[in-house]
Amino acid sequence: MVCHHHSHKSCVSLVPIFNHLEPEQMDEIMAAARSVFFKKRDLIYQAGEQSDSLYIVNRGKIRIYRLSESGKEQLLRILNPGEFTGELALFNEGVHENFAEAMVDTQVCLIKRSELQALLLKYPSISLKVLTEFSKRLEQSEKQTARFATEKVETRLALFLAECLDLDVSSTEITLPMSKKDLASYLGTTPETISRKLTDFETAGLIKQKPRKKIEILNLEEMLLL
Repeated sequence: MVCHHHSHKSCVSLVPIFNHLEPEQMDEIMAAARSVFFKKRDLIYQAGEQSDSLYIVNRGKIRIYRLSESGKEQLLRILNPGEFTGELALFNEGVHENFAEAMVDTQVCLIKRSELQALLLKYPSISLKVLTEFSKRLEQSEKQTARFATEKVETRLALFLAECLDLDVSSTEITLPMSKKDLASYLGTTPETISRKLTDFETAGLIKQKPRKKIEILNLEEMLLL
């Protein structure tokens, strides 16, 4: 981990919870943020550590995961530039329950709880944006838990592929946002099962697998009936 005591406007302006602010308000947040660099596979934080900062991805990619009591990893989400983690630290002092790991060389902007709380009081619109993001994550988490409990692996995979489709664009081609290993961890199965199910989908004429993690969805309705 390498710290830089200057911050980058791009970091703050990328983030949906801040990008609606006036330039001078943005400058104030930039002054509170510091830029920190993590190498690929560095842990940004781990379960049990004190949670006292908001981490915003400026460049790179972070995987958030938890470990079960048996040591099995479950991927919760992958964060891209403009997304953040550590948000629970904004509201109470506590410890991290999950692990955050840099998937590639990653630069984050870090803002301490005390400084961010002062900004939240000053600019309530930020609090509303944070709550919106909270509710999205809670909904996603509940959906994931329900699927683990009730749905077959092929159903989980089919729903995941469907959610990757951009409904605003007519294209039926998606790019998997993660490796098969991470996808298996996210869907609660093994990489071998993911590969096998994708092959089954292809044999059934539902999808076409292409190079560079691209998949063309040929029959969405049929796939969602699995």
